[in-house]
Amino acid sequence: MISPDGIVIDAKSGVSGAGRSAKLNLLYTEIAEGINAYGVGSHRHMPEIEQGLSDASGTEVKISFTPHLMPMARGMLSTIYVALQPGFSADDLRTALAEKYAGERFVHVLAKGQTPHTRHVRGSNHALISVHDDRASGRAIVICAIDNLMKGASGQAVQNLNLMMGWDEGLGLGAAAMFP
Repeated sequence: MISPDGIVIDAKSGVSGAGRSAKLNLLYTEIAEGINAYGVGSHRHMPEIEQGLSDASGTEVKISFTPHLMPMARGMLSTIYVALQPGFSADDLRTALAEKYAGERFVHVLAKGQTPHTRHVRGSNHALISVHDDRASGRAIVICAIDNLMKGASGQAVQNLNLMMGWDEGLGLGAAAMFP
């Protein structure tokens, strides 16, 4: 349903997404009261995003991806702008995603008109997804909120281990530690 060309990902990440090293740009006084882009046009996760999308679509996908550092400890909100294939609408895309993830424990497609918020997934392994009409014809806007320290990192690793070992998918993911 999505054209492989022209996918634009605008991601907002908590400071923990930039790591724990003592760097000037990660100090509270440097990030408070502001937002800034980093890794513009060259972020280290671009190749793996393109690989995953290319594998899923069966065709080469190139994206534009710009992460932004937000003055919060954890969380990620990604806004993805996509061109739809002819004959498809944002409602079709929302329906397809809702059907795809209907049985998934940690991925939830929100009802039309709802948008995810990082505080709704804080400390959890859940991903909240919404799909919206773009005012530009033939385009849609997909928004996803995760806790980058859970679904984006350790929680996803635990979930994958559980699946690989044949254990309950949510084992160890019900009471996440909240540091930072």
